[in-house]
Amino acid sequence: MTRNPDSTRRFSTVGCVALGAVVLSSGVALAEPTESEARERYEELQEELSVLNEAYNTAQEDHATAEARLDELQEQLDEAQDALDERSGRISTIAQSAYTGASQSSFDIFFGGDADSALQNIADLDFISSGQQEMLSDYVSDVDHAEELYNAAQSTEEAAAESLTAADDAMTQGESALDEQAAVLEELGGVDPTVAETSTADTGASGGTAAVSGDVQAVLDFARAQIGKPYVWGGTGPDGYDCSGLTQAAWAQAGVSLPRTTYDQVNAGTSVSRDQLQPGDLLFFYSASAPSHVGIYSGNGKMIHGSNPSKPLEEIDLASYWDSVFTGAVRPG
Repeated sequence: MTRNPDSTRRFSTVGCVALGAVVLSSGVALAEPTESEARERYEELQEELSVLNEAYNTAQEDHATAEARLDELQEQLDEAQDALDERSGRISTIAQSAYTGASQSSFDIFFGGDADSALQNIADLDFISSGQQEMLSDYVSDVDHAEELYNAAQSTEEAAAESLTAADDAMTQGESALDEQAAVLEELGGVDPTVAETSTADTGASGGTAAVSGDVQAVLDFARAQIGKPYVWGGTGPDGYDCSGLTQAAWAQAGVSLPRTTYDQVNAGTSVSRDQLQPGDLLFFYSASAPSHVGIYSGNGKMIHGSNPSKPLEEIDLASYWDSVFTGAVRPG
């Protein structure tokens, strides 16, 4: 699986800002945040949730890759063990002959030391045939190979466990961020600052109402059919999606196989400028090199996306908030 170099990126969470009056040990009370401060915190949490979701997706991808590699290594290790078992009887006969016909040190060549030393010393034995030497060399090589496979399997298993832990940690932090965001939203009177008032005006993107190909229409039709479904961490459908899960599933309707994460999807097509957007284009946000959020441009300055688990998949205006954090667009295909 091709991995974006940023897939091992670190992510940090923004420190929590308590809502309401906070009483310090000195007895001094801090004022409640202003509306602008609450709006800013809500927007910070929106970005934080996007980063955490993509960290979760990346960790899950790494875990799946490690598990698949572990299965391959286990199969190879089983084959190597079968090969060793097949040779063991003949090797034991040669080793016993070496012991009775030569010296204790010769016996140690087969049962002591490391594989490299054994390979170096086998050729020096003058009391066994060349065919026996070749068989012994093959056997020692098989032992060495089996040990390498075992060590690789152990490391891969550990990596898989670490990735799973990272995914769990990201989700735990995400749940905490969601709780705080809900509290901030209450402070704002339930008005979500990332959602603009409904507008039918195109916000400067050409092609907003242009005719689209059948393939792109299939992408848009699929995406619109998902509106109202829940946003699910790591969701790839059909009952729920996260942002990159939705774009991946939608473009699959056009026969285009997108990578799983936004970190990779941003490289899966031709870059287009904001003023050249066409329906179906993928829109990326927060970071140009490692965007943590993606949506599908649906024309007329709107996009279809899933933002976080507190809201269902929706079609929203890019105006104001989303335009302010827009970092690039890609046309798949």
